[in-house]
Amino acid sequence: MKNRITLKELAKLLNVSVSTVSKALNDSAEISPKTIVRVKELAALHKYRPNPTAVNLKSSKSGTVGVIIPNIANSFFAKVLSGIEAQAQKDGLQVITYISNESHEREKQITEMLASGFVDGVLLAIAEETQRKKDFEHIINLIDYNLPVVLYDRIDFDMKVDKVGIDDQKIFYDATKYLQSLGKKKIGIATTIHHMGVGKLRITGYKEALESKDDFFIANSANPESLKAKLLDLLLNKKVDALLCSDFDSTLMTQRLAYENNIRIPQDLKIIGFINSEIAEFLTPSISYVNQNAAKIGETAMEILSKRINNKLEPSKKEVVIDSLVVHLESTSKS
Repeated sequence: MKNRITLKELAKLLNVSVSTVSKALNDSAEISPKTIVRVKELAALHKYRPNPTAVNLKSSKSGTVGVIIPNIANSFFAKVLSGIEAQAQKDGLQVITYISNESHEREKQITEMLASGFVDGVLLAIAEETQRKKDFEHIINLIDYNLPVVLYDRIDFDMKVDKVGIDDQKIFYDATKYLQSLGKKKIGIATTIHHMGVGKLRITGYKEALESKDDFFIANSANPESLKAKLLDLLLNKKVDALLCSDFDSTLMTQRLAYENNIRIPQDLKIIGFINSEIAEFLTPSISYVNQNAAKIGETAMEILSKRINNKLEPSKKEVVIDSLVVHLESTSKS
């Protein structure tokens, strides 16, 4: 039996958005009479029938939102989720959580399922693989279905949606300036996320704070062995006296390599990393870190989504920057 044509396929044939097709089929005043006729004629030709389940669910709110987490092993996202859950309870909403595991294909599967209409809105941190491929069509489809979407944490994308995150560029600019204020002349940066939006912004902030290109010392690789070799070069050959680490893995590797090579922290090397507070405070020495205010990001993203679902916001999209700061521990003490 031949599969029925979908709303998305109709939109593609007509070279218009899914939203336009949907509105035309429902005789929306927002759509011109000429376009309504075109849409209905093509729909009749292809014997289009709306999905009754989706229509029923879209006619009334489900009280449920979908949350897509890219990596549940990362404690940052666990804290974001706790903030989302806390705010959802206040707003009387239920949360269904999905894990993309940084996979583009898995993220597509999840968004296609959510687009069917059984949630009122979606909170999303875009997967690492999706960013590498630069393929965001599945997310655009959610928007075209008029489903409220809020991006959190990973927000450096040109999409007409609400966004909540920190100013990654500014926090690394400020952190670099702080290290300079301690008299550090050879400040490096270590990263495993240089190919991602947040990673690029952190590198940009670091570079902007330096006086010339000759001051740049970068160890960047998603491969552990490659990152280790580059970090050893910075520590042993370039002899950097401070390192900014833009993620959890690079922070721990820097601390470990310094220990193995008798580089004293903070006397020989200052470190500021991205690492959760529970671990940072129990390392020896303790490692200064960027507090991203993860729970606040989750709470704020959920609050905006809830208001968007209930039409309590202006049509223009919001971009909210949550305050972040460096928590100074032993690795940046003035020794």
